[in-house]
Amino acid sequence: MLEEQDVQRVLIVTAHPDDVDFGAAGTVATWTAAGVEVAYCICTDGDAGGFDPAVDRADIPGIRRAEQQAAAKEVGVSDVRFLGYQDGALAFSQELRRDISRVIREVRPQRMLIQSPDRNWARLPASHPDHLAAGAASIAAIYPDARNPFAHPELLRDEGLEAWTVSEAWLMAHPDNDHYVDVTDVFDRKIAALRAHVSQTAHMDDLEQRMRGWFSANALLGGLPEGRLAEAFKVVPTTF
Repeated sequence: MLEEQDVQRVLIVTAHPDDVDFGAAGTVATWTAAGVEVAYCICTDGDAGGFDPAVDRADIPGIRRAEQQAAAKEVGVSDVRFLGYQDGALAFSQELRRDISRVIREVRPQRMLIQSPDRNWARLPASHPDHLAAGAASIAAIYPDARNPFAHPELLRDEGLEAWTVSEAWLMAHPDNDHYVDVTDVFDRKIAALRAHVSQTAHMDDLEQRMRGWFSANALLGGLPEGRLAEAFKVVPTTF
């Protein structure tokens, strides 16, 4: 793993608004508190989400973008980018790889946090097809695309974006986690970020209790003392 002092910038790529907050908002809060610059890249606008039938479906993309921006502020993130792909139809493609590579070359992160491209049969909802597609495209953008000046040549030729090598990837919702981050002291900020997604969580009266159950279990798996809360990841070195 990278030494924390060697990480100045982190890029997080997810399929939908709120994915990062369910999986990693506590970890993000610890990074921003330490002075790390964190940027979000959200592949879709979450236009297939929401539970209120009274809301005009045409308004959902704008609502969910605004919610993600508000949630990001709760954990110290101001750089939130949206790629605008269709929710529910995200697919591993050259176009998605190119668009994520563009953001990598713009942000130039040492570390990326992405969704697992491997299905987690123990947590099937975490392996939404859009999540798997975002994860697969992200890891392909990390290696080999973003670091290869001859991949997606228009990024360099037309936009002046030089190749960039990401040194490390953290995967959310992987079936074989090997790293646990203690988020007990920032758990209230994680819940605030989740509550900012009003269209997704307003109906969840048990949201905090549910999160405490999940992240208490993670902490025990990670060997933390009883009563602590942890987010879990698979850490993958990407340089050779």
